[in-house]
Amino acid sequence: MKLVIVAVGQRMPDWAQSAYDDYAKRFPPELRVELKTVKTEPRGAKTVETVMAAERERIVAALPKGCRVVVLDERGAQLTTKALAQQLKAWQLGGDDVALVIGGPDGLEPAFREAAHQRIRLSDMTLPHAMVRVLLIEQLYRAWSINANHPYHRE
Repeated sequence: MKLVIVAVGQRMPDWAQSAYDDYAKRFPPELRVELKTVKTEPRGAKTVETVMAAERERIVAALPKGCRVVVLDERGAQLTTKALAQQLKAWQLGGDDVALVIGGPDGLEPAFREAAHQRIRLSDMTLPHAMVRVLLIEQLYRAWSINANHPYHRE
């Protein structure tokens, strides 16, 4: 199984890229993590709807065929770390690749968001996109460590 993080926006600050890379290399071979970035649509005189539609097309093109789509959404289900570990285990047992989608500055197109298999949120607070990537991969690693009885997560 592969976890694919699809994130709108190309460049992360060096500190965030370094933190992301550190967690990404910790995953075992049986649970690969891949980051696919898609270009943010330039705003200009375009409407928010037009911007989100263009970003949706890029997101859809980046999704692995037949994957389970999970969007990060402020209105999504709030999971504890242990609940995320159980969810990760279920995803692994299901066998399909899972794409976790992080929207751009305007969020995700409502129809795309609603069509996703799942909607989850990382926090009740608004977070910078670079922080979301780092927090997401850290929590996925922590979830894996719980399931693997690895000492990273201590109770």
